[in-house]
Amino acid sequence: MKSKRIAIGLIVFLCAGLGLYWLLKVHRIARVSRKEAVSAPTLVSVQIGTIRRMTLHRYVTGFGTVGPAPATAVRPAADAPLASPTTGVVYRVNVAEGQSVRKGGVLMTLNSGSVTAAYAEQEVARQKQLYAQHNTSLKNLQNAENQLALLRITTPLSGTVVSLNVKPGAAVGVNTVVAEVMDLKRLVVKTAVPEWEANELKPGEPVQVLTQPPVDAKLSFVSPTVNTSNGTVTAWAPLPADSGLLPGRYVPLRIVTATHVNCLAVPQASVVTRQDGKSFIWLVHDTEATRVPVQIGFRESSWVEVEHKGLKAGETVVTVGAYGLPKKTQIQVTNR
Repeated sequence: MKSKRIAIGLIVFLCAGLGLYWLLKVHRIARVSRKEAVSAPTLVSVQIGTIRRMTLHRYVTGFGTVGPAPATAVRPAADAPLASPTTGVVYRVNVAEGQSVRKGGVLMTLNSGSVTAAYAEQEVARQKQLYAQHNTSLKNLQNAENQLALLRITTPLSGTVVSLNVKPGAAVGVNTVVAEVMDLKRLVVKTAVPEWEANELKPGEPVQVLTQPPVDAKLSFVSPTVNTSNGTVTAWAPLPADSGLLPGRYVPLRIVTATHVNCLAVPQASVVTRQDGKSFIWLVHDTEATRVPVQIGFRESSWVEVEHKGLKAGETVVTVGAYGLPKKTQIQVTNR
């Protein structure tokens, strides 16, 4: 009986020993696994891009309206609203909307309350004949011509009749606008720039009208005053004669205010800017990415100008996945 108890005790002791051994082994394996997990580098999946040498621009962007060129010191305005010089009734209209006309052309004639256009024309012809025969004075001829001029509406510029507001038989008063002629080859795009951006504008700066196809122009005028009603400064640029743009069209545009040639640029996704305003990129060497502080310059399209001593064109940077990377980390590139 005693030997039986001894045997049972030995079995229990052996089982306890085996259990303790197993627990110690499992604990050691787990500890080694945790140590290996801590020491093993974490691979972060990223995409990469390349630093390039580029020409980048700074822009003032906005919208503008296409219209006739304003008058300058050397040229009249490209638009002429034509008003009736006297009270009367439209006798004859010689043009139609969309028709081309030459400077001095008679667009329409009027009958006034005192004389008809037909009579005034006959009187001018008669006075010219008499003057040629020395049977009337120059003053009489000039008076007849002036009377006829009051009944004729002529265009002061060559262009296109863009509007015709009256028909034969219509009554008109002094200064009633009866038609409008515009030189469609002398158009400008006019824009209103917020005051805080206007200091960058200067005549001669390139303007890009962002239509399809785009149209290139240059600023010719920047107003020296601010429109107090909306805080903007007016500027305009003459358009090429073959721009294909029509008066009244509202177009997006941008004005080039500065150009940086041959600067270093990186894809926009590669730049991370913190709340304190500091910006960084991550340079890639083999499978490691290292954080580098940079100064940010111009931004254009999907590229950003960067400055840092030692940066070179052709170097590789992290693009997608850059946000949240530590100063130095192992990476796995997914877009090679």
